Amino acid sequence: MLAAALTAAEHGWHVFPLRPGTKRPALHGENACPRTGACADGHVKWEQRATTDPDRIHAAWSTGPYNVGIATGPSGLLVVDLDMPKDKGSSDAPDGAATFGALCERAGHGVPDTYRVRTASGGTHLYFNAPDGSTYANTAGTIGELVDTRAWGGYVVAAGSTTPAGAYEALSGSLAAPLPEWLQTILKPAPARSTGPLRLPVANGSRAALAALHAECAVVVGAPETQRNTTLNLCAFKVGRFVAWGDLARHVVEEAFQGAGESCGLTSAECRATIRSALDSSMRKVRPREAA
Repeated sequence: MLAAALTAAEHGWHVFPLRPGTKRPALHGENACPRTGACADGHVKWEQRATTDPDRIHAAWSTGPYNVGIATGPSGLLVVDLDMPKDKGSSDAPDGAATFGALCERAGHGVPDTYRVRTASGGTHLYFNAPDGSTYANTAGTIGELVDTRAWGGYVVAAGSTTPAGAYEALSGSLAAPLPEWLQTILKPAPARSTGPLRLPVANGSRAALAALHAECAVVVGAPETQRNTTLNLCAFKVGRFVAWGDLARHVVEEAFQGAGESCGLTSAECRATIRSALDSSMRKVRPREAA
């Protein structure tokens, strides 16, 4: 584990100890902070304590066989986490690698050649050097199902670490490629929340359908921060029946909810994926108009 920590640090990646055999930080939490040593002036979290200093690394790993965590933000990394489906018994369930491969194909590119690590669960971590000065945050499912990212505020388990589920193993060379520009576009920070009234596209349709579209978009705009994506999904699902009945064109509904979702702080990619999924589900399940 010491060798794994030193190897990561040689690449300029900031490391910190994880509890032996786990993915959890070994450093104390804020509630248990003694306010001494490094924390004399206040609690210092794992992201701030992560280091590339060989002396500090030797001192930390000399006390136990800790797994190795890499703090992605301070390391200048953005790591794409391609996960495995929870229902591994379903052979047709897509995994994160398949989803990401399809995303790359739609963008007109192959899967980037970069340093990668096989995770204990059988997934893959793709390491990228983030642009200087960038402040990407973590994402979960924003760019695709079972495709997460780790940047500022996040960490990954380094190659060489082990858990009861298996080992983390480097699959390629040690060099991380620059984060592709097309992926930077997808991961760009959410736009600032609109301070003016939401402008919906001009649309023809029944009075009830248009009223429902306006009302549900207003609900999305006013959604609490922790419920934005869930609210967008529910509201788009409700309006999907009017698309199925022919009262509203699908592209009009998609454009309206895209504007509503982005105005409340969701990313463009997150909005597109959620709206598409909600409308597809609604149109599959809709009852005939006379039975609704």
